[in-house]
Amino acid sequence: MCARDLRAYSQNLGGELSYYHDRYGLESDLVLHLGDGRYALIECKLGSSEIEEGATHLKEIVGLIREHNLTEKQVPIREPDQLIVLTGGTMAFTMSLRVLY
Repeated sequence: MCARDLRAYSQNLGGELSYYHDRYGLESDLVLHLGDGRYALIECKLGSSEIEEGATHLKEIVGLIREHNLTEKQVPIREPDQLIVLTGGTMAFTMSLRVLY
């Protein structure tokens, strides 16, 4: 599944896709924004051998959000509602820390 396919599916939910890249070099291939304020960070990987790498990147972003929220009390950043590693495999399952792949 590519970004174009995910964009088509997410439109039925009233969602929009964007990209995340920060000054620390962390990035998420896709960010799915829903109209009610919820959002998911999505890493796209070719195969199951790259799942852990994708999950690690997503957890690093959440760590930075938490760090920011500890130091910047006036403007907190909402943590993602879901972390997803999207692969070309045929199965889906959930691992700890809300990471789907």
